[in-house]
Amino acid sequence: MANNQQPAYRAYSVIKREGQDGDFWLPIGAAFEHSDGGGLNVILQALPLDGKLVLRVPKDDDKPAELSQRQRSGDDKKKAGYRGR
Repeated sequence: MANNQQPAYRAYSVIKREGQDGDFWLPIGAAFEHSDGGGLNVILQALPLDGKLVLRVPKDDDKPAELSQRQRSGDDKKKAGYRGR
């Protein structure tokens, strides 16, 4: 796997939010295709608490260090009782 290779998939943990409009998609890693196309290397920076890992094809505007469009805005986090540190 080359260092400049783009991920084939982004890895997310989807957090259900009862009573909220939509779920929270937390980016936790990426998956890279093997050079022979016969598999994937999955690199995780965290583990999903519920054991479910969601892999999605990255969109052009997805950047590893930025929030995904599938995530909610900071205002929604405040409404949901989110306490960032």
